[in-house]
Amino acid sequence: MMEGFDYVIVGGGSSGCVLAARLSENPSVRVCLIEAGGRDRHPLIHMPVGFAKMTAGPMTWGLTTAPQKHANNREIPYAQARVLGGGSSINAEVYTRGHPRDYDRWVEEGADGWSFQEVKPYFLRSEGNTILSGEWHGTDGPLGVSNLPDPQPMTRAFVQSCQELGIPYNPDFNGPVQEGAGVYQTTIRNSRRCSAAVGYLRPALARKNLMLITGALVLRIVFQGRRAVGVEYSTGGAAKIARAESEVLVTSGAIGTPKLMMLSGVGPAASLRSHGIDVVQDMAGVGQNLHDHFGVDIVAELKGHDSLDKYNKFHWMLLAGIEYALFKSGPVASNVVEGGAFWYGDRASPYPDLQFHFLAGAGAEAGVPSVPKGSSGVTLNSYTVRPKSRGSVTLRSADPRALPIVDPNFLDDPDDLRISVEGIRISREIFGQPSLQKYIKTIRFPDESVRTQADFEAYARQYGRTSYHPTCTCKMGRDDMSVVDPQLRVHGLDGIRICDSSVMPSLVGSNTNAATIMIGEKAADLIRGNI
Repeated sequence: MMEGFDYVIVGGGSSGCVLAARLSENPSVRVCLIEAGGRDRHPLIHMPVGFAKMTAGPMTWGLTTAPQKHANNREIPYAQARVLGGGSSINAEVYTRGHPRDYDRWVEEGADGWSFQEVKPYFLRSEGNTILSGEWHGTDGPLGVSNLPDPQPMTRAFVQSCQELGIPYNPDFNGPVQEGAGVYQTTIRNSRRCSAAVGYLRPALARKNLMLITGALVLRIVFQGRRAVGVEYSTGGAAKIARAESEVLVTSGAIGTPKLMMLSGVGPAASLRSHGIDVVQDMAGVGQNLHDHFGVDIVAELKGHDSLDKYNKFHWMLLAGIEYALFKSGPVASNVVEGGAFWYGDRASPYPDLQFHFLAGAGAEAGVPSVPKGSSGVTLNSYTVRPKSRGSVTLRSADPRALPIVDPNFLDDPDDLRISVEGIRISREIFGQPSLQKYIKTIRFPDESVRTQADFEAYARQYGRTSYHPTCTCKMGRDDMSVVDPQLRVHGLDGIRICDSSVMPSLVGSNTNAATIMIGEKAADLIRGNI
């Protein structure tokens, strides 16, 4: 069976939802969006606090990394969304863009047209901020961005403890100054998650020229010679082809996109042939250059029940649910990761090289240490924001159902370990300040036995994990390892672009969802010929 469209978009994540909404604004253009996961109907998606329950389970692909040789050969859980909205449906809803210098660096790396001043209009176009406005913020965009109406007491204590340590208060991490500590703005609107599926796609689905297909495993991109002409996918056990008259737009994320490209014959030729895949285009960079943030958590046990862990008890959970149902307030309206900071592990750095995420609870995410049962705790995560280590995504087999081999190669570069250790030290110092100390019974991880540089390094290797920011595996640029040009067109091929986080030349120094949505916005203008 064959269906015809102008554009076929592969992957209904953050960027895919943006593209589907923007391209279908023209009623004469036929758009098809194909997503492997299901619709975003699960109630946990739409409750801000639900993030803590979705870092594992049926709305993810169930990935784990290859053994990490610099992290005690651990196979680390690697959450990648498998649901409409992608990461924006299951993430912690933190809205940060990165430092302007991150985008100016992209230009130096070969991404002409992607400097901060050139991408800033797309950030502002996407943003529907309910509090901030002016030169640095948009107020009318589809992506709801807001302040938490009532941050948890532990979050307030965290921000005050940072100030006591000498980290200044910052009310806006996306303004002219990134450094400092504060309460994150979040992609929450009216106390509900505003994912790209909610903000962009849902209003567009009423259009007759937009078709959404969910629960569909894409098998390959169909080429005629060097031109992409469609997408073969499987749904309900039947293989179908969606034909693209204009372009195939790949938005399957930094893991899914290189996997699909390689399954379709675009990638390192020797590797493809070893799996019996016919080579359409020999491209050494497909699946290489994987960047990710390696986060290390510290966890403290509290004297009382002052964190969100209190709501693990059924009667408190019931009361919280009633409060949210009636008033859209209370703990269910919390994104858990309420507070944060950007600061310096190396004071010689011209801009912050560490990011901190404060969680008003313990053991909220899969694989993170917790406190003794019945106790309450808080967690502080830190990572070096511009890691130098580089990993890869490679095929396990030619079977589209097989998960790829994901090797972030965490801590391969000694500088990443050095800055990670500084992040742990600073985290411990924040927990030692008066505003938090009055609540803390003891720091459980790392305990008092961790004192020396070697102890801290060992702790980082044992407890570090992904911060869910894989990027750069089909990077933009003009060198031999680049995959797309600055217009996001795949080098040497026609009728195909990659329009997601995999095209970043290097990782931005913050959470990546805002940047991925920006890429979708700019891609839409590139495709429509507006720039």
